[in-house]
Amino acid sequence: MKDIKVKVLRLGHRPGRDKRLTTHVGLVARAFGADEISLSKDDEKVKESIIDVTKRFGGNFKVEINDEWKQTMKNWKGDIYHLTMYGEKISSYEEKLKKRDKDVLIVLGAEKVPRIVYDLADYNISVTNQPHSEVAALAIFLDRLFDGKELNLDFDGEIKVIPQAEGKYIEKN
Repeated sequence: MKDIKVKVLRLGHRPGRDKRLTTHVGLVARAFGADEISLSKDDEKVKESIIDVTKRFGGNFKVEINDEWKQTMKNWKGDIYHLTMYGEKISSYEEKLKKRDKDVLIVLGAEKVPRIVYDLADYNISVTNQPHSEVAALAIFLDRLFDGKELNLDFDGEIKVIPQAEGKYIEKN
């Protein structure tokens, strides 16, 4: 599907408030074709949850805790896309995303994002200029990045969901 590395950088995480949301950011990143996520705040339970899903449902998705997010952004060798409702509309970048030839770092904030993030990013992009979830923004961005091909990814794990018109069917390896 791709020949580039895609990494998600999750900025901030309020343990009492963002646990489920940060977990969902990781799950969407994995399911929609990203290679790894870097969490800027240490929350072992979130990390373990994402790793557990990867183990059970498959894939080579990596999870790291890295509080040096500025260095990650400064040292990134590819394109940096900061997803923010204040950015330019994603529709103006669709052709560039289809012709990508560099690794991609996707930056998602949880708390108020420091001004330097906007400056370090190559592109500040919005999926809408209205308040919305970063999970939705990530899913839409990855869908545009991979041109819908991520929806057909096949993961080799302990559990495989078999699509059904009705009911649930899973295979266990």
